[in-house]
Amino acid sequence: MLVCMRTTLNLADGLMAAVKAKASDEGRTATSIVEEALRAYLTAGRTASPVEPLPSWGSPDGRVLVDLEDEDAVWAALDEPA
Repeated sequence: MLVCMRTTLNLADGLMAAVKAKASDEGRTATSIVEEALRAYLTAGRTASPVEPLPSWGSPDGRVLVDLEDEDAVWAALDEPA
């Protein structure tokens, strides 16, 4: 029996659009494209390429309101009432 885990990934809109386009072109599902890419990455044993740090957003006086690298802080900010 095949057991699969459902999960949620937060991907950039452009990246997901590219995945869906490739899947459509190849007559495959987006899931199969992502799974294949993850398997290839994990078996290659290479490290992630360096990425630019995420920006921090703050108030006009320079005080940082949410550090986008702190996932818990982002979710807490999103859960706050407007």
